[in-house]
Amino acid sequence: MCDKMFCYQCQETARGTGCTVSGVCGKKPDVARMQDLLIYVTKGLSCVTTKLREEGKAVKGDVNHLVTVNLFTTITNANFDKDAIADRVAKTLAVKEELLQQLTDRSGLPDAALWNGGRSEYEEKAASDKVGVLATENEDIRSLRELITYGLKGLAAYSKHANALLQDNEEIDAFIQKALAKTLDDSLTVDDLVALTLETGKYGVDGMALLDAANTGAYGNPEVTTVDIGVRSNPGILVSGHDLKDLEQLLEQTEGTGVDVYTHSEMLPAHYYPAFKKYKHFAGNYGNAWWKQKEEFASFNGPILMTTNCIVPPADSYKDRLWTTGAAGYPGCRHIDGAYGEVKDFSAIIEQAKTCQPPKEIETGSIVGGFAHEQVFALADKVVDAVKSGAIRKFVVMAGCDGRMKSREYYTEFAKKLPKDVVILTAGCAKYKYNKLNLGDINGIPRVLDAGQCNDSYSLALIALKLKEIFGLDDINDLPIAFNIAWYEQKAVIVLLALLYLGVKNIHLGPTLPGFLSPNVAKVLVDNFGIAGIGTVDDDLKLFFGENA
Repeated sequence: MCDKMFCYQCQETARGTGCTVSGVCGKKPDVARMQDLLIYVTKGLSCVTTKLREEGKAVKGDVNHLVTVNLFTTITNANFDKDAIADRVAKTLAVKEELLQQLTDRSGLPDAALWNGGRSEYEEKAASDKVGVLATENEDIRSLRELITYGLKGLAAYSKHANALLQDNEEIDAFIQKALAKTLDDSLTVDDLVALTLETGKYGVDGMALLDAANTGAYGNPEVTTVDIGVRSNPGILVSGHDLKDLEQLLEQTEGTGVDVYTHSEMLPAHYYPAFKKYKHFAGNYGNAWWKQKEEFASFNGPILMTTNCIVPPADSYKDRLWTTGAAGYPGCRHIDGAYGEVKDFSAIIEQAKTCQPPKEIETGSIVGGFAHEQVFALADKVVDAVKSGAIRKFVVMAGCDGRMKSREYYTEFAKKLPKDVVILTAGCAKYKYNKLNLGDINGIPRVLDAGQCNDSYSLALIALKLKEIFGLDDINDLPIAFNIAWYEQKAVIVLLALLYLGVKNIHLGPTLPGFLSPNVAKVLVDNFGIAGIGTVDDDLKLFFGENA
């Protein structure tokens, strides 16, 4: 059986061109191929659902949810469990066959919509030239198809989190499926796919708005909050990933048990929501960004719950304490199931926590966050006055992802060297490169305004649009805002496409440009949107802030 793979969907892909032997993330070739097959059959299912809608027939919500979770399952560092992925392939094929029976007209359907192999055929099909990134021969068409697909993966992640809070948007689901189907349409030109890329950005904005409404509707608007980064004396459970509903249910079930709950990485912003502050055992945040988890999970001592990506293949020292739920999975680690609207049973992980030592302290102190759109709007007069007086010269958006590459130290150095009259707007785990630096404040406004998770980049867009309105500007690009964004995986892709749809230009993206951008597609982004990479810290400071940076 083939032992090769090809994947270039994340920033750390080998040599910046693609992982072909094993994923830098730890994904093995057989897992990569099974993920490719899952995407293939999900695109096939989407061709069928799109045709059903064209015939005026309804598509059920559970089918929409199947598509979004399938996409989420294949996001970088989400699921390494080949058998679990194969189970999703089987379920998708079964649903597709059922829906095919409802179609009046099957003409024009591609192989992905008609293939229905048994489980024994999965490996052979996954290794065939019809499946996977390289199935598209034309480099530019391939690049745009993958750019769209990765954006849809990010959009699906946002939709999944909203769905967990029982919020759905049929238009978004229909678009995801229509766009997936179009990535199999050989009649589409480069220009057609560029237009579809921008349309994906439009629905990215809608998806972030859906999730924002779901989160704030359930838990209130984030507010300025000081979060403890030390430890307590009780045993604890560490929650990583992004899913607030999982955290809520765990907090409810651990109340009164003597077990504390800590957040890790992208779950830090949960502390900013008013609804979670009633839980006295919600202890604080432990550790840093996802890529440091091997050392931090070992020292935490208690069980860890991964609600989504980002999983680093666990060390044996804590593998028996790593649990997954939702779209996440890792072979040999226990998984907690639960459908939307159901209460998940966290009793087993709680019982394990009771047998563990309290977390080992790795740092002390606190960090401040909670500057989502409503909180910043409440400070709008103060912010505007600071801008008008010259106390704040400029804002720089440094949202996005953190990662392992040494070149990402650029962002720490960049933050340290920023002019003292510049304020950082951030969301996502990129903030761990600078959110514990003592950068001070400007007239009481912290110089790092953390809006929350990567999912909360919507807040940064709303803040920019609000400032545009306040200052009476016609063009968002006339704002005193620079964009220096770090990326790692596919949720950052949908954020980028959303910003492009909103008309934001001259975004700098690092530490490297995506390997999935062909030279011609990269040129389109450069020529039309001013997309650029990063240089040296000193050169970029001069570029953004002038010679007196």
